[in-house]
Amino acid sequence: MRRDSIFYRLFQQSPGLLFELLAVSPANAADYRFDSVAVKEPRFEIDGVFLPPDRSEPGVVYFCEVQFQRDERLYERLFGEALLYFYRNRDRYSNWQAVVIYPSRRIEQRETAPYRALLESNQVHRIYLEELGAIEQLPLGVALMVLTTIEEEQASQAARGLLARVQEVPEPGVRRGIIELVTTVMVYKFTNMSRQEVEQMLGISLQETRVYQEAKAEGRQEGRQEGRQEGRQEGRQEGRQEEGRSLLLLLLGQKFGPLPDHLSEQVSALNLDQLESLALALLNFTHLADLENWLQQQ
Repeated sequence: MRRDSIFYRLFQQSPGLLFELLAVSPANAADYRFDSVAVKEPRFEIDGVFLPPDRSEPGVVYFCEVQFQRDERLYERLFGEALLYFYRNRDRYSNWQAVVIYPSRRIEQRETAPYRALLESNQVHRIYLEELGAIEQLPLGVALMVLTTIEEEQASQAARGLLARVQEVPEPGVRRGIIELVTTVMVYKFTNMSRQEVEQMLGISLQETRVYQEAKAEGRQEGRQEGRQEGRQEGRQEGRQEEGRSLLLLLLGQKFGPLPDHLSEQVSALNLDQLESLALALLNFTHLADLENWLQQQ
């Protein structure tokens, strides 16, 4: 499971989640938007950037790196890209901050001496998810991030606990959004399970969430229930493809607004491998033309 892409999806749907990890948040945290940016000459792609709202006065830009595997050149890359981007956009921002999210200290880059001044400053925040406390005691937004790190054996119980806590949220829109984030994490964590199996595990009807509103997998369920194991596996594969297609169309709609019919049709025609490739490529898209160019290359 690519946890970094799941985190970036969570941040894209709810940018305010990042600031729940920090002791001090900007006053306008709710107005930030999550995006990826490119730095040319040399060519850098920064996947996780939180951009302040466009105001008359420059704001603070936040760089975010989600790291679930040890990278002994992580800080070289992060600070090189961040400082170059800040240099190229100095007129737009008054300051910068960096947030690095690790599952534990064991994953962190071992050689940090060249960057100790930055790492020990108040500009760089290192978050170790396993040190945040028991998931049932964490704020819902932070608990969602910790959910991605829990082993499958405990994940279903933890997810059901989060869904139970969601019922205490008074705002229907916020409550619905959290349910969608929980189901998004679980769908990507349990890719070998059918929609109905995930429903049963969570104790909810996923058809009521936006993730599955466009999924038309009911007819395939009959095929899954027919005699042979081969038929059931093929049905699950088709179900995952339909669910992935629906989720991807949802994310594209959130990023670019309603898609033209011809683009929706092209996305709907992609196979499972292509859908997974597009989901990763989407993190670097900034304009609808990027999607059009990607589809033309397929």
